[in-house]
Amino acid sequence: MKHLSFSLSIVLIFVLILLISVITSEAQLRLPRASPPAGVWQTIGVTDVKITYNRPAVKGRKIWGDPPPDAKGESTLDNQNTRPAGMPIVPYGHIWRTGANEATQFEVTDDVLVNGSPLPAGKYSLHTIPGRDEWTIVFNSTANQWGSFNYDPAKDTLRIKAKPSTVAENQEWLEFRIEPTSENAATVTIAWEKVRVPFTVEIKDVAAVTLAKARKAVEDAARDDWQTPFNAANYAKQNKADAEAAKWFAQALNAIDEQLKTKENFQNLSRKANILLAAGKRDEAIAVAEKAIAKGKADGENVTQFEKRFTEIKSGRQP
Repeated sequence: MKHLSFSLSIVLIFVLILLISVITSEAQLRLPRASPPAGVWQTIGVTDVKITYNRPAVKGRKIWGDPPPDAKGESTLDNQNTRPAGMPIVPYGHIWRTGANEATQFEVTDDVLVNGSPLPAGKYSLHTIPGRDEWTIVFNSTANQWGSFNYDPAKDTLRIKAKPSTVAENQEWLEFRIEPTSENAATVTIAWEKVRVPFTVEIKDVAAVTLAKARKAVEDAARDDWQTPFNAANYAKQNKADAEAAKWFAQALNAIDEQLKTKENFQNLSRKANILLAAGKRDEAIAVAEKAIAKGKADGENVTQFEKRFTEIKSGRQP
């Protein structure tokens, strides 16, 4: 009896393992989609803009046009199972997922301006309401929704207007493009069939966003991490945030001193000299540089370029 019970347990365990294996295999299986997934991203300053979508193809179909006369409101007509024959794929005046399958996802890592209107950092589903002469671009706070079937306008974070244009070239597969236009802005273009719809994404103050991130990075830096505060200090100095630059240069010096306590070598001494120089402490930098050169030569290091540079600094030929 005990032997039978033991055997039954072994069989049950084997069946369970087999079921788990089958379920896992099914979960990992990827099949081709008629509208394949795609994505595009662009960094503006230090802000990432990411768009994830699915790309339907024209396939000779009528893409844009008027809705049925009895269609009410803005609710989506984007259902291939109920679409009347001959109706356009994207009827004017009705909410569209701006793609296929899942609604298009729009993500920004910092607050931005979209066509001049503020959009907070976050993830959104991007829907559109196409029209002949004007489109509405919708950023809805419910990300990761399927299509626009459960779209709730009460959860819209932002709506903007955009002007479509018609071009001669056909874009067979729906495409989102992000083209930088300046150091703090880019143009996003929705392109499908012969319609192009652009809108702008702008960072109001790249330096302010960067300095805010720098504060967090410096705050989180390890005690002996000199690079993070040093890089932050240099950026702050370039952008005339002098008080923070001085504070971060001091933190970088403290960090390199921590390393010098355990390892006084040419590398650490030369780093300290460079930090002092960037901090505007020229005489101190030269003194530490001379010590670094002497240490490097004693240890058989190649100090030629470093020595040449500080010789020029001492003579005034280099600032």
